[in-house]
Amino acid sequence: LMATLLLPEGTEPHAARTIFDQLLDACDALDISLVGGHTEITYDLTRPIAVGAMLGEVAKEDVVLTSGARPGDAIVLTKGVAIEGTAILAREASEKLEQSGVATDIIDSAKGLLLEPGISVVRDAAVARDAVKVHSMHDPTEGGLATALREVAEAAGVGVIVEDGQVPIVPECQVICRALGLDPLGLIASGALLATVSPEDAPQLVNALQREGISANEIGSITEREDGLKLRTRDGVRDLPSFDRDELARFLAD
Repeated sequence: LMATLLLPEGTEPHAARTIFDQLLDACDALDISLVGGHTEITYDLTRPIAVGAMLGEVAKEDVVLTSGARPGDAIVLTKGVAIEGTAILAREASEKLEQSGVATDIIDSAKGLLLEPGISVVRDAAVARDAVKVHSMHDPTEGGLATALREVAEAAGVGVIVEDGQVPIVPECQVICRALGLDPLGLIASGALLATVSPEDAPQLVNALQREGISANEIGSITEREDGLKLRTRDGVRDLPSFDRDELARFLAD
């Protein structure tokens, strides 16, 4: 890992040391070497910003790419949506949420999602790789689950059909999105992992993840490209929603 740390004017040296101590603790936990980077005081910042670039090695035959999804694959999603977006909304818009009638305990619980279950998918991916032959993996981030599914489809040249009732939505996310008029499928969803596998391997993958304390659901399947990107709801099949910008960014802009 190489990391660049940008600090606001007036930052004390001990604050920079504290950030690097946290960074080193995280690296040690995942057997990562911090090999360099840059640190500076930067004008007009209101908070520290860290930017990193990480390089690793893997045997070519073991590489799992987003483009590996195949028609007929089952789509498995870990944890649920939208962990990061819900936590950020609770932290940045708590007053607005209270005004919208969201209970304080739900807001506090949502704030904690950033740490538990957290937004890392390292364990999810490792368990998946050990359990079955994984064809593709992708982490939903900006634009939420819907955008991540589009990215898988575009990279692999395939279509997607998602079962709306099978998509696990974090309870706090459901409440907060309803209060703010946001769509959970378009909200930044770091913390969840998408994996596609042969349909006969999907139950084994879900069971392996659950044995490790990682919730997982089969949410749909990969189809042929000409079938498009679809969402099956109680009212029938419709196009998978498209988001020009993340629902979090739309809310903050408004």
